[in-house]
Amino acid sequence: MQRRQLVQLSGLAAALSCLPRLGFAQQGEAFRIGSLTPITGAGSPYGPGMQQAIRLAVDEVNAAGGAGGRKLELFTEDDQTKPDAAVLAAKKLIEVNKVQAVLGTWASGVTLAVMPLTEAAGLIEMNVSGAPAISTLDTKDLVWRFQATNDRFGAAFAEICAKRGFKRPATMAFNNASGLGNTEGFTKVWKQRGGQVVAHVTYEPNRPSYRSELQKILAAKPDVIVTGSYLPDTTILLREWFQAGADNKWVIPGWAANPDLVKALGAEVCEGIISVDTVSNEKSTAYAHFDALFQKAGGKPASTNIYAAMAYDMVISLALAIEAAGPGASVERINARLRDVSNTPGTAVGTFAEGKALLAKKGKVNYEGASSKLDFDKFGDATPDFGVYVIEKGQLVRRDVVSISAT
Repeated sequence: MQRRQLVQLSGLAAALSCLPRLGFAQQGEAFRIGSLTPITGAGSPYGPGMQQAIRLAVDEVNAAGGAGGRKLELFTEDDQTKPDAAVLAAKKLIEVNKVQAVLGTWASGVTLAVMPLTEAAGLIEMNVSGAPAISTLDTKDLVWRFQATNDRFGAAFAEICAKRGFKRPATMAFNNASGLGNTEGFTKVWKQRGGQVVAHVTYEPNRPSYRSELQKILAAKPDVIVTGSYLPDTTILLREWFQAGADNKWVIPGWAANPDLVKALGAEVCEGIISVDTVSNEKSTAYAHFDALFQKAGGKPASTNIYAAMAYDMVISLALAIEAAGPGASVERINARLRDVSNTPGTAVGTFAEGKALLAKKGKVNYEGASSKLDFDKFGDATPDFGVYVIEKGQLVRRDVVSISAT
């Protein structure tokens, strides 16, 4: 009799032990976020700051009482700016850490490699990659891009070249989705304007020299060369171009034409290079708020890392969607609320706490981010403005801001 009672009590205890966990899962279990940024590799000038921004945003949300009755829990991995390494890291985040969203992929090749994993698992993926293919391959509307697409970068390049009076552009592209997206976007818009591209070269990565590719481009006598490139290959290209004594101008994406390029080559080589990068939403309350947090944490202003503001916005917009979806909401329901909290119409808010308070009053929230106004299009893509910088005496000096339509 005693043994039977003991067995019954043990079974009851086991059953009761499941109840608190069930209740916690429904009301208070953490929402797990995976940070997958380029701590090493070509994206390493930006990845650590992106990771820091994600952590700052997670801490901010948790300090405000969490989102949708849940705390955010963060797991971090280095994608090494390599698709194969990113896939292994993403599998760990998904299978071991059980994350519900993967944030921060930088290179297009990395995002394209990770997307099939997140899609198969039904997870949210947020990135700062530019390849146009990301939009069309996002078949479940689970992928959100906080950077301008490469074809919009190309459109900005075309606008800049037209405003500066160039007549004979040529293009050089690193052979991947991002590099080709830049130059193909430029070529499309330039031809629509009635212009012609005098030469194009696609070059391969990890080459010690690009003299033959340069010779082909320079033989066409361009007045400007527009690139889709990264920092390591751009360094080689410009060194060999300077040695050749050519006098054409260059239009280069900001992730390649940056202070590290000047440091590597010197002010004389880089003089006059036009660097184009997206600019943050600098007049917004969200940017002022984030800039103060970022400077306090790392000692550098937010302007030193455009992608950090984007990474910060990923967490805040996601947290507002979790709050809007309510306690116990599935990833699918949360994902469905991202446009609701980030797009017009609605009351503009610049912090998570402000948005949470408005949602509690059943108000319509429009989070205007630190990186851009967001306003995701039908593909889940945001469209920041573009800053036009000229390298003068070793310094990047902003000379213009260009806006490109999202259509």
